[in-house]
Amino acid sequence: MLLMDLKAGQTIKAQSDAMVYMDTTMDVKGSLSGGMLGALGRMLSGESFFFQMVTAARGDGKVCFAPECPGDIADLEMDGTPYLVQKGGFLASTEGVDISTTCQNLSKGLFSGEGFFVLKAQGTGVLFLESFGAIHLVSLEQGQEIIIDNKHLVAWPEHMDYRIEKASSSGWISSFTSGEGLVCRFRGPGNILIQTRNPQVFGQWVGPLLPAKR
Repeated sequence: MLLMDLKAGQTIKAQSDAMVYMDTTMDVKGSLSGGMLGALGRMLSGESFFFQMVTAARGDGKVCFAPECPGDIADLEMDGTPYLVQKGGFLASTEGVDISTTCQNLSKGLFSGEGFFVLKAQGTGVLFLESFGAIHLVSLEQGQEIIIDNKHLVAWPEHMDYRIEKASSSGWISSFTSGEGLVCRFRGPGNILIQTRNPQVFGQWVGPLLPAKR
C-alpha cells in the first residue's frame, strides 16, 4: 500500500476507488481533471473516468492507497520528462504531475498490447505506478537496444522510440511457436519500467481453476 503524509492544504491525485483509509482531516472528491475530453481519453486508455482528489483540508494527515492488482508500487521522480504508462499503471501522483492521454500510431496501437490510447504523465513531482507483479527498472545507454515482451511494459519515456517486430529472427512461425509473437524493441537512452508478471498468461493459467458457470 501507498501511505502518504500530507501537510495542511496539500492535495494528491489517485486512481478512482484507490483509497483504503484516511484521517478525518482529509476530504476526498471525484474530479474529471482535464475536462470531459480528458476523461474520455482516460477511458479509452483503460483507466477510470474520474480521479480521486484527496486534500488535507483540516490540517496535516495521512491517506493510504492500494493498487487493483496483486503487485508492486514504484515511485518515479518526474523532472519534466514525459512518461507513457500502460493500461492500469497509474496509481497516484503529487501536485505538479499532469495526467493526460496520447495516441499511438497504427502499428503500435494494434500490436503493442497497449492500444491506440495510453496515459501520458508529465510535469514535476512524484508519479506512483502500480503493476501486476514486481516492478524492475531497465536503464539503457545511448544507442543501446533491448527487446521487451509488450505484456511486461509498465512505463517508458515518451522520447524513447520503440518498434514492433517479430520475436524470432528465424521467422514468423518460430516467433509464434515460442509463445512470444510480437515484441517491442527499444533504443536508449532512457529508463524503462517493466513488470514481472504477464496478465494474459496468468489469465490462461487461472481460468481452468475457476468454477464453471451454470
